[in-house]
Amino acid sequence: MILLVPRLYFCFLYQTTIMKNIIACMLFLCLLTCDISAQEQLRPKALGVSFIMNDFTTAERIRTSSLATVFSDKQWAKFNEMSPGLAVTYFQGLKPRIDFAGTLAASYVSYPLRNDKPTESGDALLLEGDASGNFKMFDESYWLTPYASAGVGISKYKSYWAAYVPLGLGLKLNLFDEASVFVAGQYRVPVSYETANYHFMYSFGISGVIGK
Repeated sequence: MILLVPRLYFCFLYQTTIMKNIIACMLFLCLLTCDISAQEQLRPKALGVSFIMNDFTTAERIRTSSLATVFSDKQWAKFNEMSPGLAVTYFQGLKPRIDFAGTLAASYVSYPLRNDKPTESGDALLLEGDASGNFKMFDESYWLTPYASAGVGISKYKSYWAAYVPLGLGLKLNLFDEASVFVAGQYRVPVSYETANYHFMYSFGISGVIGK
C-alpha cells in the first residue's frame, strides 16, 4: 500500500503533464489560426480596363450539338468570327475571398435576335452592364488567384433592352498590391428570351488601385 501511493502520484503527474501539453498545443493552434485569419487581405478599390471579344458562334454551335462535339470537331470560333470591344470594371473587396465587380462593356456586333426581330443589316452598338461577385480561391496576399463569378446584367442593342445572367471563370495576377492583370471568360445566359441570346464574352485587362 505504501509503494502504491508514489506510483499513483507519478501517474497523476504524468497524465497532468500530457494534458498540459495537449491544452498548450490546442491554444497554439487557435492562436495560429487567428493570426492567419487576421492577415487575410481585403482587395482595395480598383478600376480596370479590358479588351473583350463577344462569341455568339461557339455558343450557338454548342446549343445545336454539344460541348463535346464542338471540342472534338474543333468548332470553337476563330477570332475573325468574334466581335471585339472594350470594357471598364470597378472592383471592391467585400470579404477577403469575395470581390464586387461592376462592368460596363461596349462593342459593335451583329446580334442574333430571336423570333425574327426586325433589325437593320450590319453591326450596331451593344451596351452591356452587369454587377457580379468574384469568388476567389485565395485572398489578396497571394500573387495568383483563380476565381468564379456570377451576377446579373442588362444590355441594349438598337432599341431592344434585355436581361442576362453572366457566369464565368477568371484568373488574377497581383502586381505588388498596386495593380493586377486579369483574364476571364463568361457565359451569358439570357433572361429576356426574345431580346437576348446566349454568348461567350472573353476579356483581358489590367486594373489599378484607386483607394487606400
